[in-house]
Amino acid sequence: MRILGIDPGLGTTGFGVIDAQGQALSYVASGTIKTTHLELGNLPARLKVLFDGIHEVVARYQPEEAAVEIVFVNVNPQSTLLLGQARGACLTALATRDLVIAEYTALQMKKAVVGHGRAAKTQVQDMVQRLLKLPGLPGTDAADALGLAITHAHAGQAMARLAAASGSLRRASGMYKDGRSH
Repeated sequence: MRILGIDPGLGTTGFGVIDAQGQALSYVASGTIKTTHLELGNLPARLKVLFDGIHEVVARYQPEEAAVEIVFVNVNPQSTLLLGQARGACLTALATRDLVIAEYTALQMKKAVVGHGRAAKTQVQDMVQRLLKLPGLPGTDAADALGLAITHAHAGQAMARLAAASGSLRRASGMYKDGRSH
């Protein structure tokens, strides 16, 4: 299964693509989508860059599923709103490509990749490098995105088994069909 991980951010959004075959993981690609070349106040243009960038990544690498970081409230409410809008642009781009989307918190990703939820970014980078046998450290945003893909490769399998056992296939925090949550 090919999995796309997304670490959303308004200035820099990280992406990482891996292939998962059972427990075996292999690196496909990673990078960032940047909006820092645009004016800070031009939110619509920045969101469009993110939306188009995600579309391009999906078209190029053809993932079957995606994992996106869940954003929590920060100290600055304005920053939280802007980050939420960036995340929304990413989710919308994925949804328009009909991908299955799973959502994980940074804590869940860090626990799955490093072994504890308070891991530093450098620890995530190091473990992603080791798990995917990369020749060098990925950037922090790309490492977080790859970490989300790794988390989904392992947690997604367990969630699918639980869903099959319980008869439910709910895999994300908010799934909608015809405008209704279910």
